[in-house]
Amino acid sequence: MDTRAIEKIVKEALSLGRKNLVEPEAKAVIGHASIPVPAHRVVKDVADAIEAAKEINYPVALKVVSVDILHKSDAGGVALNIKDDKELEIRWSQMILEMADEMPLSVIEGFLVEEMAPSGTEVIIGGIRDEQFGPAVMFGLGGVAVELLKDVSFRLAPVTKEEAFAMMAEVKSFPLLTGYRGSTYKDLDAIANAIIKVGEILIQVSSIKELEINPLVVYERGAVAVDARAIIS
Repeated sequence: MDTRAIEKIVKEALSLGRKNLVEPEAKAVIGHASIPVPAHRVVKDVADAIEAAKEINYPVALKVVSVDILHKSDAGGVALNIKDDKELEIRWSQMILEMADEMPLSVIEGFLVEEMAPSGTEVIIGGIRDEQFGPAVMFGLGGVAVELLKDVSFRLAPVTKEEAFAMMAEVKSFPLLTGYRGSTYKDLDAIANAIIKVGEILIQVSSIKELEINPLVVYERGAVAVDARAIIS
């Protein structure tokens, strides 16, 4: 893990008086901890967006980058499965108008053009810094399992590989990762790696107060962090 590079990202954000990292910064943090992220570029205008999409290869996702917008989807700041230049121009224009309507006071720093990750099983991995117990890591499956059922598990950091596997097995939705009703087995080692790395980040970089990967999309082989956020101080 490149702790120095992570600390530099956080220090630069703090120097601007910010309390959270925007998505590209949060992805850079987890990337420096060897958690895979999709290919992406931050752009300022639609011409750069088209150039980035051609480099990355369609289909791509387009996301707003703003320190003022934590929940991009709710504000209309995410467009998925963009297939060509024309669609990218249309979705770009729609997003600009929607942002002006939904979040008129938000400062938009740019837009993220990102490789569309193939569909897989979505999980959530979070890191928190408890005042009494210190850094802890949370695991759950994505969607309603976490949002409605609170089907999650926790461990104090550092988390061993054995503990990471135990965290997965504790959630009621665990069979979705292990071939439930004919589905494919998912790469539990890739999930365990991400759990362990999130714990290591919180231990090594005290200025990161919270870190969330939501979702980590898991496949038969490998996993990729499609979205990430971090709170700093």
